[in-house]
Amino acid sequence: MSRVAALLALLAFAPAAVGGKFNKALSVGDAAPAWADLDGTDGAKHSLADLKAKAVVVVAFTCNSCPVAQDYEDRLIALAKPYAAADSPVAVVAICVNAGKDDALPALTARVAKRRFPFAYLADPSQEIARRYGAAYTPEFFVLDRDRKVVYLGAFDDKAPPGEPTARHVEEAIVAALAGKRPATGETSAAAGCRIKFAPKPRGE
Repeated sequence: MSRVAALLALLAFAPAAVGGKFNKALSVGDAAPAWADLDGTDGAKHSLADLKAKAVVVVAFTCNSCPVAQDYEDRLIALAKPYAAADSPVAVVAICVNAGKDDALPALTARVAKRRFPFAYLADPSQEIARRYGAAYTPEFFVLDRDRKVVYLGAFDDKAPPGEPTARHVEEAIVAALAGKRPATGETSAAAGCRIKFAPKPRGE
């Protein structure tokens, strides 16, 4: 009986299974994985810790080579413009983890110059940060609150361009997080974009 009691105690205090309905790595309320020293198109190194003064951080996994990600650029620019000032309470950060010439840092830098993105655009050729966030598609979005907990993860909105959305998930999550609340919608499936091209992990990892 003592062994049974010990087993039951272990099960009672075992950590809950990770992942949400769609994302297999994170769910609403989880601590957001941090990134450090990622190269940006501005020539600087970027870390999540650099944004400690921000009340809300929006993380967008995107790339140059996906047509759906390109279609969403105008909406992402429109979202980020009001928060472009240095003293804004919100930071928008785009991260590309895809390999290939079209998604390498020089190509990202050229894209920023052409489209005048009002947000940081970072490259992570290791792809580790996308794995830790459970990102699988481009574009895919995460909204983090002041405590860097995930309050929303999934699609930007409910209707890909050129359709007109009726639910603006990321925008609504920002407003809720600024008010210290959780948005009505915390998780959706990612937009019907392009799968992130993950390189096979080395054996033993």
